[in-house]
Amino acid sequence: MLGLVLTAGGARGAYQAGVLKRLGEARALRNRPSPFAVIAGASAGAINGTMVAATSADFTAGTRHLAKLWADLTPGQVFRSDLMSLGLGGANLVRDLSLGGLIGGGHVRSLLDARPLRALLAQHMPMTGIGEAIRAGHLYAIGLSATSYHSGKSFTFIQGRKGHPMWLKSRRVALAVELAHEHVCASAAIPIVFAPVRVNSPEVGECWFGDGGMRLVTPFSPAIRLGARRIFAVGIRCQSSADALSRAELRGEEEGLAGRESIAEPPLAQICGVFLNAIFLDHLDTDLDHLVRMNELIAAGHHSNGNGRKRRAATSEPMRRIEPFVLNPSADLAIVAAAFAHKMPRAVRYVMDGLGTPNAQSADLMSYLLFDSSYTRALIDIGYQDASARVDELEAFLLAA
Repeated sequence: MLGLVLTAGGARGAYQAGVLKRLGEARALRNRPSPFAVIAGASAGAINGTMVAATSADFTAGTRHLAKLWADLTPGQVFRSDLMSLGLGGANLVRDLSLGGLIGGGHVRSLLDARPLRALLAQHMPMTGIGEAIRAGHLYAIGLSATSYHSGKSFTFIQGRKGHPMWLKSRRVALAVELAHEHVCASAAIPIVFAPVRVNSPEVGECWFGDGGMRLVTPFSPAIRLGARRIFAVGIRCQSSADALSRAELRGEEEGLAGRESIAEPPLAQICGVFLNAIFLDHLDTDLDHLVRMNELIAAGHHSNGNGRKRRAATSEPMRRIEPFVLNPSADLAIVAAAFAHKMPRAVRYVMDGLGTPNAQSADLMSYLLFDSSYTRALIDIGYQDASARVDELEAFLLAA
């Protein structure tokens, strides 16, 4: 089975929408059902993955609708951006920090109120389409990951064909559910920025969940466990830019030893951006490296003697070779966000300016929170062009037997 893995964060999810739109226009996929039998999503990738699943009957129409949703996005559709709401939240935060020890704290659950996002998804995301796609045979299963704020475990909420795989590990739990908008919102609730989302299920009762990227250190895992043997994943890190930052850092250390000016001390905004990178970017890259290494070990094992093969067959979870295809941005999305920073609502921009101004390549915080159509359209265009540049290769991979 072919799997789709989407683990973006915040506004960067628009890049994935651009990639998917181009795939929907590919000659071999145009006006056909979705090629993805298994979908695994977390964070903004849960929004994109759910839309693909819910519109599986017509992959082209579904991906166009997804791209239009991102292209027309405004901050007010994701979080309450009016001055009164932001001011009240700020006042409660100041009260908790300054007087919480005297009068009791805990009034602030997040920096921003993301309740408008649920209304947006309810308007545009037909959840009943998931069940219809499963019954029609277009979709085997979709799994959305979220993080429990009670246990700290990674929960994967799965809706799929009867008898789909389930698992219960020390830090990972799978639950069979009928997906609803609260599961999507829970997976996309950026920690600290957006409030926890309450989800009810017969197995665990009422629990509060946050962004699925926090504890999903192996983002390929849900798709693999659900049976995918080939996986297409969309990353959101520009590798060439990341390499340039690493070279600059090493060069700065060398110059510092020589008595020259070193890299500037990072402001809080840059620290927050690196924190979000650790959630949204690093896990996919690390898991891909691990997957490639495991494929090499499995391939080497095929040349072992019969006893070696017998030992592998006796394991509780026999390993199999997984063929991955990962598409990453050709442009640094942080630099793109810096060019559109003036589009952020004035009150939010005022607060972010108070956190300091990071260098352009490290301006990651803005790139996650800039839910403005000017920025999201730029990301859609980048994703569309990146997929176009490799469309023949992508078609061959997606349609391989």
